[in-house]
Amino acid sequence: GLSSLSFLGQAVARRLKPFGVKKFLYTGSGPKPESAAEFKAEFVPLARLAEESDFVVVTCALTPATQGMCNKEFFSRMKKTAVFINTSRGAVVNQEDLYNALAQGQIAAAGLDVTTPEPLPTAHPLLSLKNCVILPHIGSATYATRSTMAVLAADNLLAGLRGDPMPHELVL
Repeated sequence: GLSSLSFLGQAVARRLKPFGVKKFLYTGSGPKPESAAEFKAEFVPLARLAEESDFVVVTCALTPATQGMCNKEFFSRMKKTAVFINTSRGAVVNQEDLYNALAQGQIAAAGLDVTTPEPLPTAHPLLSLKNCVILPHIGSATYATRSTMAVLAADNLLAGLRGDPMPHELVL
């Protein structure tokens, strides 16, 4: 199941299809028949997506509607053999509820490319689980994205050396 059939959701489905995935389910604000046709994907409510999916891949944007969407109720609906994967934003997942679901065997495993905060503190309970793999947000590891990040950093550095305000300053 895909949390949305966004551009990212379609990219994930396109990569999974050759592995023999028989059925794609997706949810979101509404059906996207033009996007779903390529995968014969079925639009379903979030609860049904959780109940029927062997793998849940979250690819949605972080909005007020999706914040904390993957929580205790969501994980309790998933199959005990299911794998949860989040590549969207850490805040879409209630991490305490995810930890409990994994620790209690409510779901089989999780793979996270995003967390809240990033990186997780070294003592975070999720890091202690053998059935949870956490990557250092490698979703941005494309040549185009890294090249853009390098240009932004260089622009900031040059402005700072000139004594000008940094054009891409991160205000903490």
